[in-house]
Amino acid sequence: MTETPYLSLVIPAYNEQETIPTLLERVGRALEQIGRPFEVIIVDDGSTDRSGELLSEGIATYPWLRVLRLARNSGQTAAFDAGFKAARGEVIATIDADLQNDPEEIPRLLPMLDKCDLVNGWRQKRCDSGYRRMQTLLANRIRNWLSDETIQDSACSLKVYKRHCVEGLQLFTGMHRFLPTLVKMRGYSVMETPVKHSARFAGTAKYGLWNRALRALIDLLAVRWMKKRYIRYQVSEVRHTPPQ
Repeated sequence: MTETPYLSLVIPAYNEQETIPTLLERVGRALEQIGRPFEVIIVDDGSTDRSGELLSEGIATYPWLRVLRLARNSGQTAAFDAGFKAARGEVIATIDADLQNDPEEIPRLLPMLDKCDLVNGWRQKRCDSGYRRMQTLLANRIRNWLSDETIQDSACSLKVYKRHCVEGLQLFTGMHRFLPTLVKMRGYSVMETPVKHSARFAGTAKYGLWNRALRALIDLLAVRWMKKRYIRYQVSEVRHTPPQ
């Protein structure tokens, strides 16, 4: 594809061989609805199953598909960062590869960018076990309390950004959970809207208590420090005005 895309969809993927064929089919159908050029960047985060093989086959089938491969499993933040830097679109969207985020939601969210810089999905009705829902509720409450935030679902991967939100944004491991806060710190506006959340139809979850809650708490303390120490100021240059 040589035409400059309007939309770049970035999708991290780690050992998702069961979902990739369906993911590619659904993403293609969904994004064709926007009526503008698009690209899909799937970042293979060091998969050890057949994900890489299936993605290579997908490149031959779907002209809008681009595949990046990380040399080793580096985590979602690294995968998002690689995708953001490779994206060519003026709008960047993100979802997870497990299809719990519905790609069909993206065309609905795009017009909302007329009123803000980032549209953040809010999984109000989660199709997870009670244990996972409890984890998420607790994590969001602690996150908002410590970071003085109001975002209901910061870790939802279904997001739509204006490109300037992520240009030059320095990310660190674990920061993908706090992207709305990082975008707001840069002076950009964030809107949150309810989105559909689907049950995982294949494969297994890659994140448990340690990498979802305890590790996130450590990262949250870093974000709290960054938010309080972020430099904000207004400046104007004083020019000499000759006497009349």
